[in-house]
Amino acid sequence: MTEAQAVFRETTAEPVTKSVPLSHLSLELGHLYMEDFEAGPDRLREHFAEVRIWVDAVRASAARRSKRPRISTCFLIDDYFTRFSTPAELIPMVLKEAEKAGLVIDYLARESACAVADRIELAESVMHRLVESPPPGSYGSRPPVSQTGWLANGQRTPTMSRSALGEVKGWQPPQETAARNHSVFMDVELWSEKDGQRLWSCPFLAAVWQLARLGLLRHLGEPVLVPQAWTGEEFPHDWDRLPPLIKLTDTTAAFSAYRTCTLMPNRFLAVEDAVRLILDQIDVDAGALKQVADRSGGEGMAVPAAVAQRATYVFYEEPGDSSEAEGT
Repeated sequence: MTEAQAVFRETTAEPVTKSVPLSHLSLELGHLYMEDFEAGPDRLREHFAEVRIWVDAVRASAARRSKRPRISTCFLIDDYFTRFSTPAELIPMVLKEAEKAGLVIDYLARESACAVADRIELAESVMHRLVESPPPGSYGSRPPVSQTGWLANGQRTPTMSRSALGEVKGWQPPQETAARNHSVFMDVELWSEKDGQRLWSCPFLAAVWQLARLGLLRHLGEPVLVPQAWTGEEFPHDWDRLPPLIKLTDTTAAFSAYRTCTLMPNRFLAVEDAVRLILDQIDVDAGALKQVADRSGGEGMAVPAAVAQRATYVFYEEPGDSSEAEGT
């Protein structure tokens, strides 16, 4: 005879990772800064006219993976680095210019929500999940990213000594960890300090945004940045009174998706390169990853194992624009 053995487990020690609805593709129709909005309707009109050219191509690409792809559209407004105008004035202008171009925005988000949303420190939470890739031969002399606020994809140039004549001795170049023949070294600033407060960088907030769009962002197992349906009343005159993420249409396509595609001006290229570096070094919630893998596999369209590879982009040229990508 054998005795049945009861196994007791503290349920609160194993928070359940709740699932989120998933589309096949999250298509971002804009990720502009306040200086773009300050330029007025003409700037938005130019943006959406360029975006419209590529939307059909992106949809056709999605249709190659699924006969009836679920595609949701979204738009991100920068209210974190600077605040221009009000939601009551700005959002109707955005929606009107998008409509003129034949585009529909299903979901609209505030960039500040990538830092804090519903009293949850999202950026801080993601920062604690960073796992730096140690360069070959490293011996832990470099302070961790949690102290420096800088994340690299390899070995930085070591600190050099100088001879009595001022000559640099033994200089060595930086080296990419996963270099193929030659290195492409990047060192990304994740935050700075301003007036005693942490100011998250644009690439880091954009990495949080990508995790949300990919359905991989959780807090104690609970989904975050959950869309709130907008009832059609007038938008508020204060950004803080606008929910972090709102649903503007009656679409059945979910906000989060197996893959993302972002349509934006080419001045954002360096920022998005940095976003991919960050995504490659985040220990994403294992439960969320498994849910996406199981569900996408069940639909016959498995996603790449690397989270950064699930994000794609279309960069269009802005004639005569030499402005910086970072908000001011």
